[in-house]
Amino acid sequence: QVQLVQSGGGLVQAGDSLRLSCAASGRPLSMYTMAWFRQAPGKEREFVLAVTWSGRSTSSADSVKGRFTISRDNAKNTVYLQMDSLKPEDTAVYYCAASLMNFPPLTTKEYDYWGQGTQVTVSS
Repeated sequence: QVQLVQSGGGLVQAGDSLRLSCAASGRPLSMYTMAWFRQAPGKEREFVLAVTWSGRSTSSADSVKGRFTISRDNAKNTVYLQMDSLKPEDTAVYYCAASLMNFPPLTTKEYDYWGQGTQVTVSS
């Protein structure tokens, strides 16, 4: 079983940048499609970004296209979420997740492992 430990997050102003990290242990991340989800208070968890195990295919939500980027460093067994031009509506708890599928699923049901979540708050 793979364990996912997140770091980063915090309070920033609109227009700022932030990078979240998700470090894996127990299994190499090269085995998994990796994704980021987010959940705002009172809302359902929603898909943000994903990258396949090969890195050759990515998917992103329309709300973050051109602003957020997902990347992975297999040597460090870590996946990152780079967030630029942050908006107040980006405020949420962000989760990294891993799937055994070799394509990027867009729903939570296809993901097998989850990080603990980290808070991102964007003030106006």
